[in-house]
Amino acid sequence: MIDDAIRVLAGDCTVITDGTDREEYRGRVTTIVKPDNTVLVHDVDGYQPVAWLTRADAISSDRADGFTLVATKDTQTLRIAAHEQDGFAHYPSSAAGTPVGTCPACDGALVRSSGVHCVGCGDRYGVPSDATIRDERCDCDCGLPKMRVERGLAFTVCLDRDCESLDDAVREAFDREWACPESGCDGDLRVLRRGGLIAGCEHYPDCDTGFAIPAGIVDGECACGLPTFETPNGTRCLDATCERVIEGSIGAAGDD
Repeated sequence: MIDDAIRVLAGDCTVITDGTDREEYRGRVTTIVKPDNTVLVHDVDGYQPVAWLTRADAISSDRADGFTLVATKDTQTLRIAAHEQDGFAHYPSSAAGTPVGTCPACDGALVRSSGVHCVGCGDRYGVPSDATIRDERCDCDCGLPKMRVERGLAFTVCLDRDCESLDDAVREAFDREWACPESGCDGDLRVLRRGGLIAGCEHYPDCDTGFAIPAGIVDGECACGLPTFETPNGTRCLDATCERVIEGSIGAAGDD
C-alpha cells in the first residue's frame, strides 16, 4: 500500500545514478520521496532535479551510519548518501484540487481532483468527470455537498453513493424504458453498472446488446428507435455507432 506521506532528506550528500551510465554528484541537496516512490533530488539551480527515479520498484534506507537511501527500478539505481544531514522528516500529503466545500466529518477542506477527497481526514468519494459539485448539502445526516450529473435526465444526488445512489436514480427513470434493438429480440434494456452505467439487454448472455449511457439529456428518438441525447458534443443516439441521428455529432460517453 502506498503511504500518503512525502519524505524529505536534506544535507550534504553524494548522489549516484547507475543504469545505462553511471553519474556521481555531491552537494547540499534536498531529496523528495513521493508516495508513489518517485525520488527527486534538487539542488540550488534550475527547476529540473539533479537526479530522479520515477516510481521506483523498491526503496530502502539505512540510518546506522549517517543516512543512505537507495531506490531501484529494473536496472536503474539511485543512491543518496548523506555526509552531513540537515534534516529528515515525513510530511502528510494529499492530491491538490479545487475546493468544493467542507468535510462534515472533520471540518477539513473538500477538494476535487480525480474525485473528491478531504485534505484533513482523507475521506474519498468517486465523482463522474462531468459532474458539477453544488453548494447545497445532502438532506441526510451525512452533510456532504450534492452533485449534478446528466444521465438521460439531470440528477442531483449526494457525493456519497452509499448515501444516495446515482445508479438507483437512473435505474428508476430509465430501467426497461427502451426495447432492445437487436433483430428478433423481445427484451427490454435494463440499467446496469458494468464499469460505467449501461443500458443492456435483459436477455444477456443470450443477447449481449448494451450501450454506455452518455452524459446528456434525452431529447427525442433516433430513426433506429433508440433515444437521442443532447450532449456537450451535440445530439447523438444511445448507440454511439448509429449514423441515423438527424443532426449533431457523436459524443463520448460520460465517466461514471
